[in-house]
Amino acid sequence: MRTSERGGEGQKYALTSDEDDSDFWGFAHEAEGFFTPLPDEEGARRVHLAGCLPQGGLLKCVDHVGSRRAVAGNAWFELLDGDGATMGSYFANEVTVIDVEPSARGAGLVDLTVSLWCENALAGAEKVWDLISMGHLNRTGMWHELATEDRRAWLSVALWSWEYHRQGRPDAPAGQVFTLDGRHIVDRDTFYCAIGEAMNGPGGYFGWNLDALDDCLCGGWGATTPFTLHWDSSAEARARLEQRVPSGDRDVPLFDLLLEIFEERGASVILR
Repeated sequence: MRTSERGGEGQKYALTSDEDDSDFWGFAHEAEGFFTPLPDEEGARRVHLAGCLPQGGLLKCVDHVGSRRAVAGNAWFELLDGDGATMGSYFANEVTVIDVEPSARGAGLVDLTVSLWCENALAGAEKVWDLISMGHLNRTGMWHELATEDRRAWLSVALWSWEYHRQGRPDAPAGQVFTLDGRHIVDRDTFYCAIGEAMNGPGGYFGWNLDALDDCLCGGWGATTPFTLHWDSSAEARARLEQRVPSGDRDVPLFDLLLEIFEERGASVILR
Protein backbone atom coordinates (compact mmCIF):
# COMPACT_ATOMS: atom_id res chain seq x y z
CA MET A 1 0.00 0.00 0.00
CA ARG A 2 1.24 3.48 -0.83
CA THR A 3 -0.15 6.98 -0.70
CA SER A 4 0.52 9.01 -3.80
CA GLU A 5 1.31 12.71 -3.73
CA ARG A 6 0.77 13.08 -7.45
CA GLY A 7 -2.99 12.92 -7.57
CA GLY A 8 -5.85 15.30 -7.07
CA GLU A 9 -9.33 15.18 -5.62
CA GLY A 10 -11.68 12.62 -7.12
CA GLN A 11 -9.02 10.51 -8.82
CA LYS A 12 -9.92 6.88 -8.23
CA TYR A 13 -7.44 5.08 -10.48
CA ALA A 14 -3.75 5.17 -11.30
CA LEU A 15 -1.58 3.39 -13.85
CA THR A 16 2.11 2.56 -13.56
CA SER A 17 4.32 0.69 -16.01
CA ASP A 18 4.98 -2.92 -15.13
CA GLU A 19 8.51 -2.65 -16.54
CA ASP A 20 9.60 0.42 -14.55
CA ASP A 21 8.04 1.46 -11.22
CA SER A 22 9.26 5.02 -11.78
CA ASP A 23 7.36 5.25 -15.07
CA PHE A 24 4.07 6.63 -13.76
CA TRP A 25 1.36 6.85 -16.40
CA GLY A 26 -1.15 9.08 -14.63
CA PHE A 27 -4.44 9.16 -12.77
CA ALA A 28 -8.05 8.93 -13.91
CA HIS A 29 -11.31 9.93 -12.26
CA GLU A 30 -13.20 6.98 -13.73
CA ALA A 31 -12.41 3.78 -15.62
CA GLU A 32 -15.62 2.86 -17.38
CA GLY A 33 -15.56 -0.67 -18.78
CA PHE A 34 -12.79 -2.05 -16.60
CA PHE A 35 -15.18 -4.14 -14.51
CA THR A 36 -17.46 -5.53 -17.19
CA PRO A 37 -18.59 -9.05 -18.11
CA LEU A 38 -16.28 -10.63 -20.64
CA PRO A 39 -17.62 -12.29 -23.80
CA ASP A 40 -14.91 -14.94 -23.45
CA GLU A 41 -12.04 -15.90 -21.13
CA GLU A 42 -9.35 -13.89 -22.90
CA GLY A 43 -9.85 -10.82 -20.74
CA ALA A 44 -10.00 -8.27 -23.58
CA ARG A 45 -11.53 -4.94 -22.54
CA ARG A 46 -12.12 -1.45 -23.89
CA VAL A 47 -11.77 1.01 -21.01
CA HIS A 48 -12.72 4.70 -20.99
CA LEU A 49 -10.36 6.62 -18.68
CA ALA A 50 -12.26 9.81 -17.87
CA GLY A 51 -10.47 12.87 -16.52
CA CYS A 52 -6.95 11.62 -17.20
CA LEU A 53 -3.66 13.52 -17.23
CA PRO A 54 -1.36 11.12 -19.14
CA GLN A 55 2.28 10.96 -18.09
CA GLY A 56 5.38 8.92 -18.87
CA GLY A 57 4.93 6.02 -21.26
CA LEU A 58 1.21 6.61 -21.64
CA LEU A 59 1.70 10.23 -22.70
CA LYS A 60 4.06 9.12 -25.45
CA CYS A 61 1.25 7.10 -27.01
CA VAL A 62 -1.38 9.83 -27.13
CA ASP A 63 -0.22 11.32 -30.45
CA HIS A 64 0.10 7.94 -32.16
CA VAL A 65 -3.43 6.54 -32.13
CA GLY A 66 -3.82 3.99 -34.88
CA SER A 67 -0.14 3.07 -35.08
CA ARG A 68 2.07 0.58 -33.29
CA ARG A 69 3.46 3.41 -31.18
CA ALA A 70 0.06 3.69 -29.46
CA VAL A 71 0.88 0.52 -27.50
CA ALA A 72 2.08 1.59 -24.05
CA GLY A 73 2.71 -1.96 -22.82
CA ASN A 74 1.88 -3.78 -19.58
CA ALA A 75 0.83 -1.88 -16.47
CA TRP A 76 -0.46 -2.08 -12.93
CA PHE A 77 -3.94 -0.64 -12.64
CA GLU A 78 -4.36 0.67 -9.10
CA LEU A 79 -7.53 1.56 -7.20
CA LEU A 80 -7.25 4.50 -4.81
CA ASP A 81 -9.14 5.53 -1.70
CA GLY A 82 -10.15 9.09 -0.89
CA ASP A 83 -6.68 9.85 0.50
CA GLY A 84 -4.86 8.55 -2.57
CA ALA A 85 -3.72 5.31 -0.92
CA THR A 86 -3.65 2.20 -3.08
CA MET A 87 -6.36 -0.24 -1.99
CA GLY A 88 -5.37 -2.91 -4.49
CA SER A 89 -4.20 -3.38 -8.05
CA TYR A 90 -4.70 -5.45 -11.19
CA PHE A 91 -2.17 -6.44 -13.84
CA ALA A 92 -3.19 -5.21 -17.31
CA ASN A 93 -1.59 -6.53 -20.49
CA GLU A 94 -0.84 -4.54 -23.63
CA VAL A 95 -2.48 -1.22 -22.77
CA THR A 96 -3.10 0.54 -26.09
CA VAL A 97 -4.50 4.04 -26.66
CA ILE A 98 -7.26 3.93 -29.27
CA ASP A 99 -8.95 7.33 -28.80
CA VAL A 100 -8.26 10.71 -27.16
CA GLU A 101 -10.74 13.51 -26.48
CA PRO A 102 -10.73 16.67 -24.31
CA SER A 103 -12.31 15.97 -20.94
CA ALA A 104 -15.17 17.87 -19.36
CA ARG A 105 -13.68 17.11 -15.95
CA GLY A 106 -11.11 19.89 -16.03
CA ALA A 107 -8.75 22.02 -18.09
CA GLY A 108 -5.80 20.09 -19.45
CA LEU A 109 -7.43 16.71 -18.82
CA VAL A 110 -8.34 14.21 -21.51
CA ASP A 111 -10.61 11.20 -21.79
CA LEU A 112 -8.61 8.25 -23.06
CA THR A 113 -10.08 5.09 -24.52
CA VAL A 114 -7.68 2.20 -24.20
CA SER A 115 -7.77 -1.49 -24.96
CA LEU A 116 -6.18 -3.93 -22.54
CA TRP A 117 -6.34 -7.49 -21.26
CA CYS A 118 -7.20 -8.17 -17.61
CA GLU A 119 -9.07 -11.38 -16.83
CA ASN A 120 -9.02 -10.82 -13.05
CA ALA A 121 -11.15 -7.64 -13.03
CA LEU A 122 -14.46 -9.38 -12.39
CA ALA A 123 -17.84 -7.88 -13.12
CA GLY A 124 -19.41 -6.66 -9.88
CA ALA A 125 -16.07 -5.93 -8.17
CA GLU A 126 -16.30 -2.16 -8.68
CA LYS A 127 -19.20 -1.88 -6.22
CA VAL A 128 -17.17 -3.64 -3.54
CA TRP A 129 -14.15 -1.38 -4.13
CA ASP A 130 -16.45 1.65 -3.78
CA LEU A 131 -17.69 0.35 -0.41
CA ILE A 132 -14.10 0.03 0.80
CA SER A 133 -13.11 3.45 -0.54
CA MET A 134 -16.01 5.17 1.22
CA GLY A 135 -15.49 3.24 4.45
CA HIS A 136 -18.90 1.58 4.10
CA LEU A 137 -17.71 -2.03 4.17
CA ASN A 138 -17.94 -1.92 7.93
CA ARG A 139 -20.44 -4.53 9.07
CA THR A 140 -20.82 -8.27 8.78
CA GLY A 141 -23.24 -9.96 6.44
CA MET A 142 -23.07 -7.47 3.58
CA TRP A 143 -22.43 -10.32 1.14
CA HIS A 144 -25.57 -12.27 2.11
CA GLU A 145 -27.81 -10.78 -0.57
CA LEU A 146 -25.32 -10.99 -3.42
CA ALA A 147 -26.34 -12.78 -6.59
CA THR A 148 -24.47 -15.99 -7.30
CA GLU A 149 -22.35 -14.38 -10.02
CA ASP A 150 -21.32 -11.52 -7.70
CA ARG A 151 -19.97 -13.69 -4.89
CA ARG A 152 -16.80 -14.46 -6.82
CA ALA A 153 -16.25 -10.75 -7.38
CA TRP A 154 -16.65 -10.15 -3.63
CA LEU A 155 -14.00 -12.80 -2.91
CA SER A 156 -11.62 -11.39 -5.51
CA VAL A 157 -11.78 -7.93 -3.92
CA ALA A 158 -11.27 -9.49 -0.48
CA LEU A 159 -8.05 -11.04 -1.81
CA TRP A 160 -6.72 -8.02 -3.72
CA SER A 161 -7.51 -5.63 -0.85
CA TRP A 162 -5.98 -7.88 1.82
CA GLU A 163 -2.88 -5.76 2.49
CA TYR A 164 -4.91 -2.54 2.59
CA HIS A 165 -7.41 -4.01 5.05
CA ARG A 166 -4.75 -5.43 7.35
CA GLN A 167 -2.38 -2.43 7.11
CA GLY A 168 0.46 -4.33 8.74
CA ARG A 169 -1.54 -5.77 11.63
CA PRO A 170 -0.12 -9.09 12.88
CA ASP A 171 -2.00 -12.36 12.87
CA ALA A 172 -4.21 -13.18 15.83
CA PRO A 173 -2.09 -15.26 18.24
CA ALA A 174 -2.49 -19.02 18.61
CA GLY A 175 -5.25 -20.27 20.88
CA GLN A 176 -7.94 -17.88 19.65
CA VAL A 177 -11.58 -18.87 19.24
CA PHE A 178 -13.42 -17.84 16.06
CA THR A 179 -17.10 -18.28 15.17
CA LEU A 180 -18.29 -19.25 11.70
CA ASP A 181 -21.97 -18.47 11.01
CA GLY A 182 -23.23 -21.25 8.76
CA ARG A 183 -26.74 -19.94 8.18
CA HIS A 184 -25.91 -18.30 4.84
CA ILE A 185 -23.49 -20.92 3.52
CA VAL A 186 -25.21 -22.44 0.49
CA ASP A 187 -22.25 -23.30 -1.75
CA ARG A 188 -18.46 -23.11 -1.85
CA ASP A 189 -18.25 -19.37 -2.60
CA THR A 190 -20.54 -18.48 0.29
CA PHE A 191 -18.39 -20.66 2.54
CA TYR A 192 -15.32 -18.60 1.60
CA CYS A 193 -17.22 -15.35 2.10
CA ALA A 194 -18.28 -16.55 5.54
CA ILE A 195 -14.89 -17.90 6.66
CA GLY A 196 -13.14 -14.72 5.50
CA GLU A 197 -15.53 -12.66 7.59
CA ALA A 198 -15.21 -15.01 10.57
CA MET A 199 -11.43 -14.79 10.60
CA ASN A 200 -10.85 -11.19 9.51
CA GLY A 201 -14.05 -9.20 9.88
CA PRO A 202 -16.23 -7.45 7.26
CA GLY A 203 -14.83 -7.96 3.74
CA GLY A 204 -12.17 -10.27 5.16
CA TYR A 205 -10.27 -12.91 3.22
CA PHE A 206 -9.30 -16.43 4.26
CA GLY A 207 -9.08 -18.25 0.94
CA TRP A 208 -11.28 -18.57 -2.12
CA ASN A 209 -10.49 -22.14 -3.10
CA LEU A 210 -9.23 -25.23 -1.28
CA ASP A 211 -5.54 -24.57 -1.94
CA ALA A 212 -5.88 -20.95 -0.81
CA LEU A 213 -7.67 -22.02 2.37
CA ASP A 214 -4.83 -24.42 3.11
CA ASP A 215 -2.29 -21.63 2.54
CA CYS A 216 -4.16 -19.28 4.90
CA LEU A 217 -4.07 -21.94 7.61
CA CYS A 218 -0.28 -21.93 7.38
CA GLY A 219 -0.17 -18.40 8.81
CA GLY A 220 0.21 -14.88 7.54
CA TRP A 221 -3.48 -14.39 6.76
CA GLY A 222 -4.94 -13.25 10.05
CA ALA A 223 -4.79 -16.34 12.28
CA THR A 224 -2.19 -18.60 13.87
CA THR A 225 -2.84 -22.29 14.49
CA PRO A 226 -3.73 -23.95 16.70
CA PHE A 227 -7.07 -22.20 17.06
CA THR A 228 -10.68 -23.24 17.62
CA LEU A 229 -13.46 -22.60 15.13
CA HIS A 230 -17.05 -22.80 16.36
CA TRP A 231 -19.11 -23.62 13.27
CA ASP A 232 -22.68 -22.55 14.02
CA SER A 233 -25.62 -23.96 11.98
CA SER A 234 -23.19 -26.63 10.78
CA ALA A 235 -25.90 -29.22 10.05
CA GLU A 236 -27.53 -26.90 7.51
CA ALA A 237 -24.14 -26.13 5.97
CA ARG A 238 -23.27 -29.84 5.76
CA ALA A 239 -26.47 -30.53 3.81
CA ARG A 240 -25.63 -27.76 1.32
CA LEU A 241 -21.95 -28.63 0.92
CA GLU A 242 -22.57 -32.22 -0.14
CA GLN A 243 -20.95 -31.89 -3.57
CA ARG A 244 -18.27 -34.54 -3.89
CA VAL A 245 -14.78 -33.29 -4.72
CA PRO A 246 -11.56 -35.20 -5.47
CA SER A 247 -9.07 -35.73 -2.66
CA GLY A 248 -6.16 -37.96 -3.58
CA ASP A 249 -7.60 -41.20 -4.99
CA ARG A 250 -11.10 -40.67 -3.59
CA ASP A 251 -14.09 -38.35 -3.80
CA VAL A 252 -15.47 -36.90 -0.58
CA PRO A 253 -18.21 -34.39 0.27
CA LEU A 254 -16.88 -30.83 0.26
CA PHE A 255 -17.97 -30.33 3.88
CA ASP A 256 -15.92 -33.33 5.04
CA LEU A 257 -12.88 -32.23 3.05
CA LEU A 258 -13.03 -28.78 4.63
CA LEU A 259 -12.99 -30.39 8.08
CA GLU A 260 -9.99 -32.50 7.06
CA ILE A 261 -8.05 -29.44 5.90
CA PHE A 262 -8.71 -27.61 9.17
CA GLU A 263 -7.68 -30.65 11.19
CA GLU A 264 -4.48 -31.24 9.21
CA ARG A 265 -3.39 -27.64 9.85
CA GLY A 266 -4.05 -27.75 13.57
CA ALA A 267 -7.44 -26.02 13.74
CA SER A 268 -10.08 -27.60 15.96
CA VAL A 269 -13.59 -27.30 14.50
CA ILE A 270 -16.52 -27.55 16.90
CA LEU A 271 -19.76 -28.26 15.03
CA ARG A 272 -22.75 -26.59 16.65
